[in-house]
Amino acid sequence: MELAKISNLWPLLLFLLCMMGASMWARKSASKDASFVNNYYIGGRDLGGFVLAMTTVATYSSVSTFVGGPGVAWSIGYGWLYMAIVQIVVIFLVLGVFGKKIALVSRKIDAVTIIDIIRSRYQSDTLANLSAFVIVLFFCSTMVAQFVGGAKLFEAVTGLSYSTGLTLFGVIVVFYTAIGGFKGVAVTDALCALAMFVGLGILFSSILDKAGGYEAIMNHLATNHPDMLEPLSRGKMPVSLYISQWMLVGVCTLSLPQSVVRCISSKDSQSIKRAMIVGTFVIGLMTLMATWIGVISKGVLTGPLSQYGTADNITPKTIISCMSPFWAGVTILGPVGATISTIDSLLLSASSSLIKDIYMHKCAKEGKALTDATIKKFSMGCTFILGALVFFISLNPPSLIWQINMFAFGGLETAFFWVLILGLFWHKANKTGAMWAMAGGVAIYCITLAMKIKFMNVHQILFGIVFSGILFYIGNKMGKDQDESVLKIFFPEKYED
Repeated sequence: MELAKISNLWPLLLFLLCMMGASMWARKSASKDASFVNNYYIGGRDLGGFVLAMTTVATYSSVSTFVGGPGVAWSIGYGWLYMAIVQIVVIFLVLGVFGKKIALVSRKIDAVTIIDIIRSRYQSDTLANLSAFVIVLFFCSTMVAQFVGGAKLFEAVTGLSYSTGLTLFGVIVVFYTAIGGFKGVAVTDALCALAMFVGLGILFSSILDKAGGYEAIMNHLATNHPDMLEPLSRGKMPVSLYISQWMLVGVCTLSLPQSVVRCISSKDSQSIKRAMIVGTFVIGLMTLMATWIGVISKGVLTGPLSQYGTADNITPKTIISCMSPFWAGVTILGPVGATISTIDSLLLSASSSLIKDIYMHKCAKEGKALTDATIKKFSMGCTFILGALVFFISLNPPSLIWQINMFAFGGLETAFFWVLILGLFWHKANKTGAMWAMAGGVAIYCITLAMKIKFMNVHQILFGIVFSGILFYIGNKMGKDQDESVLKIFFPEKYED
């Protein structure tokens, strides 16, 4: 029986081997002129438009896109799909708002990470260290959700154990991320994005075939679940939830550091422009199709939620219900691709925060010279250790993946929204305001979330963003102006000689 199950996994195993091969190729093709740090953490600033678009899309799209979100859509209906429409703009916002500015500034100051830019703009090691702490904390939370979601899906679809699935792709993704660095991650992310489309296409057509076509599904919904056809779903999708999700997965995502760092790795301005167009089309099609699949799967899984467990079980059970074990093995390439493409990006960013932004900066201040060999050893070692830590936490899985994802999204958005936007586009922003905004905003966000305090039933991200902005303004008034030499780098049009 176990051999039969394993024999149906060859598409997934082949896919994972391709990930490793692509990562090794990317490492060998790294620029000989760039340092190890530049190659490992930003791919030698050499990403073209297509790869830049696909890696940004794949980093944003996670297991929640394929498992958590569709599971909620199965329960709520088209209201969840209407909410998801806002995600079409996320790539356009990130690259459109920050792309050119960050690309130019990062080349001026030789920045490798977002924290490099924050440290240079605000001239504060304390703020940089706090940024690193926030990134590692919330990235690890997100990675746990990805590991858990991917392993649960693997278990449900293949019949093999949760720990087997976790070990299989967990070990591989940590290995190829540590070995291949940023360029390896970018190339494999592009492959993952393609796998997501394949998986979604197969699942969509299989659901229609199983349920007797789209018209049959709509008739079933109209007869048995008319609320699912309404934007507010008769109270299950209130306006406050629309506002919450539009903030969490829409407008505020432009400040997510794992997406913004992609701007540093771009080859040129044309690459950013192409990535904006390609990325907007891809993320829109992918997100809406995944959510739509959740809605129409109601025509296949017609029982109450209690029959299937939690919302996270809807997608796996839909896959099992609609196709043979072989095609199920092909279909899970999509969500597995979404899982590992998010993990590898966050893992590398978390590693860079510890090694590049804290350890290497400390050594530089103390006058300690580090060879490329030493940096390589520490960087890869840190990536392995962080990956192993998240892996072991994931052995005892939490539930409701999308809620864990939203918690981490909100924390990162609160921490970096005003710090990045005002820092890059307002010359009067200073380090006191940035410090107050980040520390105070995250504290308020976490406290209100823990105590379940809401305003008009809107998610606590509202408290985080609003109070972070207020604290920035107050702190900015109390702090000192930045040196003009620093402002000339970030605002050359205003401080021209």
